[in-house]
Amino acid sequence: MKNRLITLFIGVLIVTISGCDVLDEKVLDESLTGAGQAEEISGAIAPAYGQLAWTWRHTNYFGLQQIASDEAILPYRGGTDWFDGGKFIAVHQHLMTPSNDLVTSGWNEVTRNISRTVAAIEVLRPLSQNGNSEATEALYEMIALRAYLNMLALDSWGLVFEKETSDETSSLLRGQEAIDYIQSELESVVDVINTDRGPGRFSQGAVWGMMARLNLNAAVYRDPYGTPNFTSEDMNKVIEYSNNIINSGRYSLSPEFFDIFKDSNNSNPEVIFAVDQRGVLNNEHNRWAYWSLAGDLYPRPEWPGADGTDGPAATPDYIQTWVDAYGSVEGAEADARFYKEETVVPENLRDLTGVSPANDEEHYFCVAATEFEVDKGFLRDIIWGPRKGDGGNFLTCDDGGVRIYPVINERTRGQGNTQYVNHTLNVDFTNEGRLHNTGYRFSKYQCSRTSDDCNNFSSVDIVLLRLGEVFLMRAEAKFRNGDTAGALEDLNTLRAARNARLDQVPPSLSSIDLDILYRELGFELYWEGLRRTNQIRFGKYEDSWTEKSNSDVNRRLFPIPQSAIDGASNEEGYLVQNPGY
Repeated sequence: MKNRLITLFIGVLIVTISGCDVLDEKVLDESLTGAGQAEEISGAIAPAYGQLAWTWRHTNYFGLQQIASDEAILPYRGGTDWFDGGKFIAVHQHLMTPSNDLVTSGWNEVTRNISRTVAAIEVLRPLSQNGNSEATEALYEMIALRAYLNMLALDSWGLVFEKETSDETSSLLRGQEAIDYIQSELESVVDVINTDRGPGRFSQGAVWGMMARLNLNAAVYRDPYGTPNFTSEDMNKVIEYSNNIINSGRYSLSPEFFDIFKDSNNSNPEVIFAVDQRGVLNNEHNRWAYWSLAGDLYPRPEWPGADGTDGPAATPDYIQTWVDAYGSVEGAEADARFYKEETVVPENLRDLTGVSPANDEEHYFCVAATEFEVDKGFLRDIIWGPRKGDGGNFLTCDDGGVRIYPVINERTRGQGNTQYVNHTLNVDFTNEGRLHNTGYRFSKYQCSRTSDDCNNFSSVDIVLLRLGEVFLMRAEAKFRNGDTAGALEDLNTLRAARNARLDQVPPSLSSIDLDILYRELGFELYWEGLRRTNQIRFGKYEDSWTEKSNSDVNRRLFPIPQSAIDGASNEEGYLVQNPGY
């Protein structure tokens, strides 16, 4: 039975559209510039697309997905940083409550984003009905974007919002009813939506991809707390939609894995749907690039204020999956997705035996400030980067370049034993394990060259769907349908495609089972906000990992924020808390 949401409560749950704040986003596509109705169309869609960047911010939906999984951990660094009321620790341990601020922020941004799609649809639908073809195209995109955002809500809180106009009340849908609604929304536009927009706009390929993702997870969404029943009907749909993308000829796998996540990725043929950040949004950000980096690492020496935050690190459990796969061969050597050397240290400087911050004044090499790049993949052990002198300026070379040294751990200065930043494997919530240097660091995204602090004004698109994931979805659907050979072929196609560095091409797999398939998802899709969803689908979310032992299946869904429930209190029974909270 559908429940109704009173408009008074929408400000907390799904912001009333007519009164929503209008961002100052610039037009997202040159074809929508101009005056009159074209400007009205661009003004309608810009807030909805623009909000995506903030929805996927590190302290909103992205952080919620990452820290809840076995992929990332964020300790109370040194007893001084990143405690934030304990919200990250509680989410990681699956001990979150309805008042957890990370959960609340994620909910607020997703629902606000949904509200902006509804606002856009209100503007676009009458224009479309009056024969404006541009408005019709934009309308299809907003319907698809609303469906995608509702899928985020379904995935994390087990419900979706059915709402067409700001003056009507929303219906809450769960389970099969929610799946059917999202599927019908996507089906309503898939054959008429554009096929040639860039990845910053919803296109036919993006709709196919979301339909594949929806059906892949449908068994979980029907019964979030039970054992998923993966039906042939669902898996056949995943295969069908994935085939449509792969066979369309519009996309191709990127030989260099990390090109998918750098400044020029808007034109990377692997990217299907992304947040377009080419200097067009007022809330664009580099959080996915700098959040995990060491606070003493300066990734953009042309901007002296750019540094990391000593935020999340990879759990030892997640890194162990690479060890299990490659044994005595280190992941950095065996697989191009694990590591790419970008800070190329000369051979004669690599050995740090006998070298320390006390005697390393001449132990450096030079590089132009605008050419320095942080290594990609997982940053381990002692890292290298620019160094500042006593005056706060970067030490430079005779040719004007910056000096690149082993990075000093500034927190050890004045303690009698100044040390380098050394990213150790072990990281946890103990006094030793939570030090600022602990844990291998995620460095998948490039710090944008347009950023003045590696935080804002990024030109790196935030990737939300790409062809690599499509191959993995099809492989999983084939495997669950009994086509083991087809699944293995898809995995090996994907592995072989990462061949820009021939000495690091992942070797072909000779066999496959569910554990290998799950492991491959982890190797390909880390730091993209998908690990929690994949863990639940593979029955891994109740496992124990570093600092997490809670096995309560109710934690598969997050609690509905108490603020939202309080806001709906005058409509008894409308917004019911998820089980276990």
